Amino acid sequence: MRRVRSRVPASLLPAVVVSAIVLFAPVAAHAASFDCAKARAADEKAICRHRALNDADVRMATLFEVDGHLLAMGGRGALQDAQVAWLKDRRRCGGDVACLTRRYDARLAELQRVFDDIASRGPF
Repeated sequence: MRRVRSRVPASLLPAVVVSAIVLFAPVAAHAASFDCAKARAADEKAICRHRALNDADVRMATLFEVDGHLLAMGGRGALQDAQVAWLKDRRRCGGDVACLTRRYDARLAELQRVFDDIASRGPF
């Protein structure tokens, strides 16, 4: 069987994959992980009111979904458990935008590390 070479350098593959997913994902008028029309909690309302938080929520939901698809079953369970814990932590921020921003920054960095770890084992 003949091996087909990719035209995309392996070092750029993670960025290409995430960019394609974000580019082709449907654009919604609300945050990706919940419907802003149904937001009741203070953290959800703040996310819906602040574009930067909304954008961070979209990035977080996208990375979480991508990581979940790439991880093996045991890793997927751990990822889901960490997400539930993170959501509880986010809820404790209430409507505090600075607190929510810190929580999103930390979660995005964690999810990106998971993705980078998977991508470092390529090529795919």
